[in-house]
Amino acid sequence: MSVTLALLALLLALVLLVLSQMLQRAIGAAGGPVVYDDTGALQRNTRALYSPRYRLSGRPDFLLRTEDAVIPMELKATAAPSQPYRGHRLQLAAYCLLVEETWGKAPPYGIIRYTDREFRLPYDAQLKAELLHTLEEMRAALKGAGASRNHDERGRCVRCAVRDACDERLAG
Repeated sequence: MSVTLALLALLLALVLLVLSQMLQRAIGAAGGPVVYDDTGALQRNTRALYSPRYRLSGRPDFLLRTEDAVIPMELKATAAPSQPYRGHRLQLAAYCLLVEETWGKAPPYGIIRYTDREFRLPYDAQLKAELLHTLEEMRAALKGAGASRNHDERGRCVRCAVRDACDERLAG
């Protein structure tokens, strides 16, 4: 009985290894080997990327390493629109900015992959300016609304992706 369980465990491990390698190749084909995975498909990262300069944090689905850059890739579970939605473009721009801040070099582009199509969006001065302007607008709106932490749940605070940047985090 224990030999049967051991063989089943070994078989399951082999199947998972093969599936992981297939996923790595499929994603890597878009830009290079995966160096960060927030989906849990290959590995699970528990830390968000964070920029103190821009007071911004985020967790891209994947970061791919090419010969000379780290490229963010965001997966969407829907069919592609004719052009990526503004919110999707700005989300990807935020990840590009975080890569630039973390690695000291801006990626030349980022990838949004829908179920049926992929877009490679250039990360250029225009997209970065649009992102920074939008961040300013959002912060101004939050300031005017008096936004603040809306809970007293220690566990929720401890698991928060932006805890390190939060001025209102709970102790513990």
